[in-house]
Amino acid sequence: MTDTVTLLGDEAEYLLDHTCTGLPKEMVQLPGPDFVSDVMGVSDRGPGTMRAMQQLFNTGRLAGTGYMSMLPVDQGIEHSAGASFAPNPIYFDPANIVELAIEGGCNCVASTLGVLGSVSRRYAHRIPFMVKLNHNETLTLPAMYEQTLFAQVEQAFDLGALSVGATIYFGSPDSRRQIQEISEAFYRAHELGMVTVLWAYLRNSGFKKDGVDYHVSADLTGQANHLASTIQADIVKQKQAENNGGYNAIGFGNTHPKVYSELTTDHPVDLVRYQVANCYMGRAGLINSGGGSGDNDLAQAVRTAVINKRAGGMGLISGRKAFQKDMKDGVALLNAIQDAYLDDRVTVA
Repeated sequence: MTDTVTLLGDEAEYLLDHTCTGLPKEMVQLPGPDFVSDVMGVSDRGPGTMRAMQQLFNTGRLAGTGYMSMLPVDQGIEHSAGASFAPNPIYFDPANIVELAIEGGCNCVASTLGVLGSVSRRYAHRIPFMVKLNHNETLTLPAMYEQTLFAQVEQAFDLGALSVGATIYFGSPDSRRQIQEISEAFYRAHELGMVTVLWAYLRNSGFKKDGVDYHVSADLTGQANHLASTIQADIVKQKQAENNGGYNAIGFGNTHPKVYSELTTDHPVDLVRYQVANCYMGRAGLINSGGGSGDNDLAQAVRTAVINKRAGGMGLISGRKAFQKDMKDGVALLNAIQDAYLDDRVTVA
């Protein structure tokens, strides 16, 4: 196993010894081996969706823990295939994307209809598939920032996927259409016994002010999580919170002083605990995104995983940090993330 504590470096004590007091762990529905029975079992989810979720939990190196490690590779559309796969051209071939997820011990591989459909008969029985239904393509000029449906739920079901994913750009001018489309898609997915996962991202130039990017503020991302849970996302994918006070800085919407004075602090674990709280106190699992590839990817990925776990999150979904490397190094990075969730020294704060 990777030495999680060593990778945290000088932050180890700061991150591992913190206790959340504003939103204590006793208030949160925490991940665990019995999550499907104890948490989903009291919801309106049908037996098919519960079975699919349990299969997700029972796959890969984290099987039986209640935590998830996912490999998402939809960047061929979102960032262009060249920008995504030129650093490691083997991933132009969808088979290698799925092989990375399997070799890396992931619970699931998430990608496009085309990627997963092209190799479904070889792999759909070996690792759970998640089909990403909508995308923001980057070939249009001038650039657009709209999530558009590329696939139907039935197509994902027919190729053997256990789950569907989608993105909503909350705060964007087009968000109401996206909310309606994805709400309808998630309803159909649950009818078919599938798990639903929402990329609950913020997108509005007004969310940047005075040099601070509030797209990653706890209060604004927290509300996006609440909206994602409202349209019955079983799992919410969210960028890990890095600051707070977006509502107050931008001067819009509704909030409460206690959000900042009592429920959160500026500690990273407290900020993410607030994100978890807005996922119906953990009844919808929070997975944080791993971010783009760059310097010191291994330590950054492990830090993100530790914060997510200590906050009460359900796991990490990391793509570019893994597939823009040689497969051996990508597997090592995915395993290091998983080791943080397997490490008994990393407890819920």
